[in-house]
Amino acid sequence: MVVNGPVLFFPGQGAQAVGMGKALYDQFDEAKELYKQANSNLSFDLTALCFEGPAEDLTKTERCQLALFVTSLAAFVVFQKVSTPRPTPAAAGLSLGELSALAAAGVFKFKEGIYLVQARGEAMADCAAHNPGAMLAVLGLSFEVIEDVCRDSGASAANYNAPDQLVLSGTAQSISRAEELAKARGAKRVVRLDVSGAFHSSLMQPAADRFRTTLEKVSMSAPKFPVYSNVTAQPVKDGEEARRLLVQQITSPVLWDPTVRKMVQEGATHFVEFPPARVLTALMRRVEKTKTLALNEPKDLERLETFLAEPV
Repeated sequence: MVVNGPVLFFPGQGAQAVGMGKALYDQFDEAKELYKQANSNLSFDLTALCFEGPAEDLTKTERCQLALFVTSLAAFVVFQKVSTPRPTPAAAGLSLGELSALAAAGVFKFKEGIYLVQARGEAMADCAAHNPGAMLAVLGLSFEVIEDVCRDSGASAANYNAPDQLVLSGTAQSISRAEELAKARGAKRVVRLDVSGAFHSSLMQPAADRFRTTLEKVSMSAPKFPVYSNVTAQPVKDGEEARRLLVQQITSPVLWDPTVRKMVQEGATHFVEFPPARVLTALMRRVEKTKTLALNEPKDLERLETFLAEPV
């Protein structure tokens, strides 16, 4: 297929920050309405959590994923309002962000998305509490070397973020061993992630099984524009495939770098990242012949039309 128009990026867990979404909420009724809808379907004040914190509550998996989903979708509806209609874009989201992308593409409604994201976050948090693990970001080693580290340590690849950045997941023991091996094999930097679980690994299988049951209760349609799956680095074909891949995603590595390169190969040149961070925009700096714009504040929207018209 050929990708026309801007590619839309939706961030995942780790991108959260207290205050996220507030500027868009204050300026656009469309954003405000989504936060209100979310609050009416939850037992806590999501708006206050996003805007005021505290940070320790916002980072909890079961709350963080909801906060990111709503913030990104609020920015998306604003994007739809202010941008000139263009050819159908493509989209991708990192881990939790894939649910945001699918909601933006109309695979399920916003209210159903709240239900799914809440269930996903709670399932993953509970799984991590009963089956703890750890994660490690490794910078400066090739995928091939990292995969050797995984084989020798018992850890597994969780996120293929960029050619020289990969996140590992596994038991505390396997991650400690992987950290030693990565340093010994010349890694520029290794960073333990502040997470309680071994996300995107087989240790998350109980969460995947539980989420499968939740997904069966929600109707899913074919996406209105291409959404690339974390599991396959290919566009999702229909609602049933989306359902199946969302289950697999919980235990499978996120193929982010292959996804981006596939999009570029198919003609994508301009990438727009929704808030609350610039994590995915930063990763795009490693890909040549592309332009990126993070829509974090209303002032970023003022640059949108000029950005989309710029040649690569």
